[in-house]
Amino acid sequence: MVAGLARWLGVERLDLAEEAVQDALLRALETWPHRGVPPEPEAWLMRVARNRALDILRRGTLHDRAVEALRAEASDTAPAGTGEDELRLLLLCLHPALTPRARVALALKTVGGFGISEIARALLARSDAIAQLLVRAKRTIRAAGLSLDLPARDDLESRVESAFDTIYLLFNEGYSATEGAEVVREDVCAAAIRFGELLAADPATARPEADALLALMYFQASRLATRTGSEGRVQPLDEQDRAQWDRTLIAAGFRRLERSAAGERLTAWHVEAAIASCHAAAPRDQDTDWSRILALYDQLLELKPSPIVQLNRAVAIRRVHGPAQALRELDAIAGHPALAGYSLLPATRAQFLADLGRGVEAIQALHRALALARTEPERRLLEERIRGLGG
Repeated sequence: MVAGLARWLGVERLDLAEEAVQDALLRALETWPHRGVPPEPEAWLMRVARNRALDILRRGTLHDRAVEALRAEASDTAPAGTGEDELRLLLLCLHPALTPRARVALALKTVGGFGISEIARALLARSDAIAQLLVRAKRTIRAAGLSLDLPARDDLESRVESAFDTIYLLFNEGYSATEGAEVVREDVCAAAIRFGELLAADPATARPEADALLALMYFQASRLATRTGSEGRVQPLDEQDRAQWDRTLIAAGFRRLERSAAGERLTAWHVEAAIASCHAAAPRDQDTDWSRILALYDQLLELKPSPIVQLNRAVAIRRVHGPAQALRELDAIAGHPALAGYSLLPATRAQFLADLGRGVEAIQALHRALALARTEPERRLLEERIRGLGG
């Protein structure tokens, strides 16, 4: 809806498009329970949003010729948003005129529907800083006179790469929500997958990397039903009932992974998808090929060095070489500033310490993780582990 209105109004009025859509949704919530859902709800919403946008424009600019042109163009058929509109809006949000941080924030807000506090947590920033960042980003779009037209070939490549990062950040927010009483937000995961499918389907943006990213998301989404158990308890990968994994999504993941091999360039997306495929292919946790996963993490570390990759690699080291060596790997990244507020670092350390029989230290590490936990299910899992160690 926002994309369709932005195409109709012009991207310089992106704020207006968002406000009009919000007003239309609120009006639906107020009227539909009493009057019933209209026969064509999407068209109803777009028509109300369009009329709301015109009302706001008329109040602000009574003699604006552009407003009169929009009124003359308006009819009973509202400007419908399309998948192409959404794709172009996503690429607009990732324009090189914006800073990398602003691109991600604007795409998450405008295309992903994230709230400012969610974006702040995802980017490890304050909410007021993100709000200011979004204001500046939209001001830059207006000042540069940008549009929803597809960018030139030279610019398109960098924006597609940014789109991959933004889409996966969106998916991860759904796969491991950063706030609230739930770990999983399937609607967010579904939105990320849909944006990935838009990129992979459009000839202008289709890349082998897009197939690899989709394969990665399909494999991970196949486990959503088992991410939480009874009473919303978090279920780690080794405790999940793999019989409940979505075999249709897993099959789609392997098809996408095979298609991604058509390119000449190996990317981090290919390697991450290959790691996820190792889990998807194992009927039981003990059947997982951890040696191959460790080799893939070594490869990923060369392509995309980061403390998060090192942390995940340490988990694989534990399964291949034991907890003592894995603990040494964690010690090497323990002071990294990017992991300062990351609860999985002390939680993972606690697992290694418990394996080595160092229960008191494991409990202390779990308490540090508990202090950093952001969701109620994560807190309950950590408390359960503390009790299990006698803490």
